[in-house]
Amino acid sequence: MNLEKLEKGLEKIYQSLLSHDPINNPQLSSIDKRYRESAINLYRYIILRSMDIRKIQWRLSELGISSLGSGAGYVLSNVSNALMLVKLLHGKSWEKDQNPVTIGYMGSQRLLLKHVNALFKSNKKVHYTKIMVTMPDEAAENLELLKELMVSGMQIARINLSHGDITLWKKMISNINTASKTLAHPIKIYMDLPGPKIRVVDIISSKKTFYKKKKKNGLKINDGNILFLQKGACTSQNDKELLDGDSKIPKIIVSLPQIIDDLEKGHRVFFDDGSIEAVAIAKSNDGIKIKIKHAYKKKLKLYKGINLPDTTLSLPSLTKEDIELLPFISKYADMLGYSFVRKPEDVTQLYNELDKLNNTSCGVVFKIENREAFENLPLILFEAMKNRNIGVMIARGDLAVEVGFERVSEVQNQILLLCEAAHIPVIWATQVLDQLAKKGIATRAEISDATISGQAEAVMLNKGPHITEAVIVLKGILKRMSSHKLKKKSILRALEVAKNSLNKINKYGL
Repeated sequence: MNLEKLEKGLEKIYQSLLSHDPINNPQLSSIDKRYRESAINLYRYIILRSMDIRKIQWRLSELGISSLGSGAGYVLSNVSNALMLVKLLHGKSWEKDQNPVTIGYMGSQRLLLKHVNALFKSNKKVHYTKIMVTMPDEAAENLELLKELMVSGMQIARINLSHGDITLWKKMISNINTASKTLAHPIKIYMDLPGPKIRVVDIISSKKTFYKKKKKNGLKINDGNILFLQKGACTSQNDKELLDGDSKIPKIIVSLPQIIDDLEKGHRVFFDDGSIEAVAIAKSNDGIKIKIKHAYKKKLKLYKGINLPDTTLSLPSLTKEDIELLPFISKYADMLGYSFVRKPEDVTQLYNELDKLNNTSCGVVFKIENREAFENLPLILFEAMKNRNIGVMIARGDLAVEVGFERVSEVQNQILLLCEAAHIPVIWATQVLDQLAKKGIATRAEISDATISGQAEAVMLNKGPHITEAVIVLKGILKRMSSHKLKKKSILRALEVAKNSLNKINKYGL
């Protein structure tokens, strides 16, 4: 092996990290002091991953030297240690540069634990992956169900504010607190902001009109069908007008008609978690015509979600409804989930609203559920680290549709690594043990998925008639995996999200 070539390659990486180091950057002064070391390490990680260092990685592995890929939480220390060992093998001595902010492995673990305790309001000396459970409506009445969930291993109760009302949520909270007190089992309450969820709210056609009168009905569709996303709500008065001229094309009314202004010809449109894929083929002042490319489900039903992965939306991430719910969340929740966050300005807006309520204690979890949020994740993290008690949720439902099902595994891994570099706790969410919770038996694939979820600081289970069994199984998996987690060696090709983030960070000012 050519040690000289390996040494030069590592020196190039090391000097690149030092030359771009943000330690003296005045923008860092705006980062909360509790996250300053983490922000520096995240920046170093982005620089490292903007390079293709696969050949160096292979040579280090050949020598038995620690992988650069396993040191996301302590980048400079890991690179400098690898360089020092290669120099020693080459018969050279070397002293590291005296750098005021160099985090080692143990230091990175201490920072992560500190941030985990801040988010989850705990004081643990060792952290194990927590279990979060979405509360079914039944939790408002069934105290015994909540006791069963707590005894089985639930540590965080999730209330989805997209469903129900304040009366229902207060009953849930009352029962959660009663069960927690009775069992002496501490429970944290997490609430999701609804956010600007785009849904189908009405469907009309020449044959059947006003599907909202028959909620179980849906529009039969096949590949090649043409639909029209119509601006404005439908009423009996304008029904005939909408159908005139193109009466065979069904009209789809969406919950947020302003998205139609952002849609352009050629953009993809997904319905129902990606089970129906369409493409925009023509645009007019009244709406946009779409063509069904793949109808994996043969009916489009009301209230199903819509994803627009190619469209930059002008919608606010924080809606009027979200802002109106913040006083309720501030009073009752330990953590809130920020739905559909897309850019750092969204982070600023939320904290401005929380500051108006003098809420400095509520944890904030940034839900990464669309392509724009993933591509802006480093900037979102930098902006979030100006504040306190933060975390990230990998919301794989919408995210899989936005980035493509074939890429969701790769993307969730990159999110885990970026958050590891920032020492930010992660919640692994959507469809974990979903079949077990709903049908009482798990698939082999979801057991494997649950095993991988132990890399996160918390795992979210959705509701279902067999949710207690799902909690028991997940607890067992997480307990077993915690005793022998294995780090995979990464070959470390350059990441597009890292390269793109460097340009954005420079423009953003860090």
